[in-house]
Amino acid sequence: MKYQTIVNGKTYEIEINEDGRLLVNGEEHELDFRVLREGELYSMLLDNCSFEAVVDQRDEVLNVLMNGNLFEVQVTDERSRRLSSAFMHFGDTSGEVHIRAPMPGLIVRIPVEEGQQVSKGETLIILESMKMENELKAPRDGTIHRVHVTTGASVEQNKVLVTLT
Repeated sequence: MKYQTIVNGKTYEIEINEDGRLLVNGEEHELDFRVLREGELYSMLLDNCSFEAVVDQRDEVLNVLMNGNLFEVQVTDERSRRLSSAFMHFGDTSGEVHIRAPMPGLIVRIPVEEGQQVSKGETLIILESMKMENELKAPRDGTIHRVHVTTGASVEQNKVLVTLT
């Protein structure tokens, strides 16, 4: 099966063959993948290097925390991509988007305020979790409709932090 994977804005072509071989942009890699906690925690050996990842899914976006780095990942399989391009529809960019905490943590900084215009990729919240600072970014252009937290607040996973319109 072939997939298009976008990691923090960079696109990768991933192919997983029936014999278990993994190709990333045509380059073959050795992979051993294990689910440690379904839907949350994964372990993999990639080319003899060990990685653990905490994954939080929001609609079609995965927030992946690995080695202290937070990655925004979108995965589309080949069939879905072809169907989408066949219809040539453009997604509705109106309505509210809720930015949620991908993990429990402490709000370190909020560099935006209500009413502010923001661009896709702009930092909205800095969340400290597991002694690492994670920048939560705008998934699209918009206006900060509401900031639901304050600096110094402790938040649980899935807590709405910012509403973008």
